[in-house]
Amino acid sequence: MADIRYDGRVAVITGAGGGLGKTYALMLAGRGAKVVVNDLGGKADGTGASHGAADQTAQEIRAAGGEAIANYDSVSTPEGGEAITKAALDAFGRVDIVINNAGILRDKTFAKMTPDELNAVLDVHLKGAFYVTQPAFRVMKEQNYGRIVVTASAAGLFGNFGQTNYGAAKMGLVGLSNVLAIEGAKNNIMCNAIAPIAKTRMTEQLLGPLAEFVKPELVTPLVAYLVSEQCAVTHNVFSVGGGRYARIFVGLTPGWFAGKDNAPSVEDIAEHLDEIRNPDGYIIPDGIGDEMRQIAKLLR
Repeated sequence: MADIRYDGRVAVITGAGGGLGKTYALMLAGRGAKVVVNDLGGKADGTGASHGAADQTAQEIRAAGGEAIANYDSVSTPEGGEAITKAALDAFGRVDIVINNAGILRDKTFAKMTPDELNAVLDVHLKGAFYVTQPAFRVMKEQNYGRIVVTASAAGLFGNFGQTNYGAAKMGLVGLSNVLAIEGAKNNIMCNAIAPIAKTRMTEQLLGPLAEFVKPELVTPLVAYLVSEQCAVTHNVFSVGGGRYARIFVGLTPGWFAGKDNAPSVEDIAEHLDEIRNPDGYIIPDGIGDEMRQIAKLLR
């Protein structure tokens, strides 16, 4: 297989001052992409700001012969998202790739979580991906080309203690990614989500001894493929970590049909719950139309 390269492509990568984002920036730049290295430079909880992280990544890329600019705008506001795309257009004239990687943590049990702790995480993860991707998506539609990756998490897909804010934001990103995949299809815009397991400053304490085996660099090849011209998949979610790459999906079971003109009782539901939950014969819907077609078949 020929080498996968990004010559002539422009990539916007948020949170690229360190961790996963930095590995993406270095790999794409090393294969010909021009990169906007976005990083507010704050702490893991989102407080503070510094230009140092973004500057260092951009300097490393340029020192290796690549092209990159540093950007310090916050993803958590519409103005910040617009400014990031504008920086790419001003410097390089286009936007082909967006990798939404920026994130913060404000972990706390649900009973003790404050509205501020909820909003801060939603603002960076979910709203941040919306604000960054929307202006870039408009450019991609005009170009008839684009590749988008959003960073979800097992905390949203499966749940994790003490992360209601983070889990809600991350599952929201799966919904965002699914819709962008559908809306972007006619303009050759692919959108996928990843749920990475990797040692970063945000996760090192959570991972414990496992941290040494889940290096960020093991996530990078999948992301690099998903934002390449060769990528022909969209509307997918991938689990990635420790050198293992797998698909995660939402399945729809055949369920139990009460009958076209029947109104089941609460007791009927209880009696048939095992059948409702039985995963045998499930399908993987590509959109709400697939679910509606399943119902329509039964109602004919």
